[in-house]
Amino acid sequence: MRATRRCGLDIFTIFCSNILIFKILDANIKTYNNILTFYFLFLKYPEKRHCWCYMKLMEELEARGLLAQTSGYNEILDLFENEKVTVYTGFDPTGDSFHVGHLVQLLTLLRLQRFGHRIVCLFGGGTAMIGDPSAKNEMRPILTKETINKNIEKFKMQAAKFLDISQCVILNNAEWLCGLDYIDFLREIGIHFSVNRMLASECYKNRLNSGLTFFELNYMLMQSYDFLILNKNYDCQVQIGGSDQWSNMLAGVELIRKKNKNKTYAISTNLLTTSDGRKMGKTEKGAIWLDSQKTSIYDFYQYFRNIDDGDVIKCFKMLTMISLEDIENYECDIEKNTNELKELMAFEITSLVHGCEEASKALDVSRKIFGKKDYEQVPQVNIKYDFFKNDEIKITDLIRLSGLSKSNSESLRLIKQGGITINDLVITDYGKCFKEEDLKNGIVIKKGKKRIIKCVI
Repeated sequence: MRATRRCGLDIFTIFCSNILIFKILDANIKTYNNILTFYFLFLKYPEKRHCWCYMKLMEELEARGLLAQTSGYNEILDLFENEKVTVYTGFDPTGDSFHVGHLVQLLTLLRLQRFGHRIVCLFGGGTAMIGDPSAKNEMRPILTKETINKNIEKFKMQAAKFLDISQCVILNNAEWLCGLDYIDFLREIGIHFSVNRMLASECYKNRLNSGLTFFELNYMLMQSYDFLILNKNYDCQVQIGGSDQWSNMLAGVELIRKKNKNKTYAISTNLLTTSDGRKMGKTEKGAIWLDSQKTSIYDFYQYFRNIDDGDVIKCFKMLTMISLEDIENYECDIEKNTNELKELMAFEITSLVHGCEEASKALDVSRKIFGKKDYEQVPQVNIKYDFFKNDEIKITDLIRLSGLSKSNSESLRLIKQGGITINDLVITDYGKCFKEEDLKNGIVIKKGKKRIIKCVI
């Protein structure tokens, strides 16, 4: 389901209207005219969706395992139930694509939009010039303005795949940050921040041993100032972000309270992690990107198809728009139908990001490769002649160049453990070499049961 409009009615309206009709029927209101009247009122007054939806927003976020912390749960609950709320999330364009971690925030905004709330997408053209120190062991690389602006344009295009952009407020904080007078900013904003409290917050505390620059110390002030500006100019009452942003978000709430006495709120969402606590969305090749030029659609699909069994339901809840009722049924069947549900989950997430047609192609390729050993469909890596010495290339080099390992020592370890097959034969000879002729027709390398690459020359 997408937040796009078709024939004047968005999918969400039709969906919620059907729920309302069933709810009315359950309440024994069987008069056809009453049903049509209720249906008409729902369509006519979309601003009341937040009051009429079957499951309340905060209940949905909790049930999906999205909520981490809130600055006043009951007040936020009341706010979302009784008002059309303006909510913002900030995205720093430090890369040229969103990654899987961003998908949690994008889908959370989509859920908010479908409940009838107003979304502000704030792109950090100003804050990205400093870089958020949260969860980083060292200072981020300093980006040029040109790079930042290019990244913002790519972010906007990707965000439009998930959100109804015509109903969003799209902003760039460079508009108000880059023209600030530094002395005035310190006098008006800096005076409200305690350095002792800042250094005690998670986003800075973890950096004290490795080194924290004064340059980065400004980041919290700038993000807090964003919230102040949005509250003043757009009546923004709530900021939503990942749990690693909690200190920065609370600082914004506190700044607004001190400056203009307004009541605002922060909601943090859980980061996407595996069942054993590792951050999800990383492979040997690096991050899983939403841009198909950086992570192929097949690799994207296959990443989710291959996740641990214990993470399947979490991904259904956090990364799909499938109803919680259906997900509960899946949870009951997970032990019996693990592979089928992994396939469905990977397909749903890939559909959201790349569209149903591309997801279907990735599903078909995966089934052919792993079902019938149709190696014509396997992703290929071209090995340059430069890597051959005396017309030969070592198996350890080949595995590394294929992307299945990061180093020759890791290649060696995989071979010793029996984790590498070449053309369906387990390799035990770690001194084995291949000639150029061998690669002309392609060599299929498997790492375990899930990673497969065809090397050609």
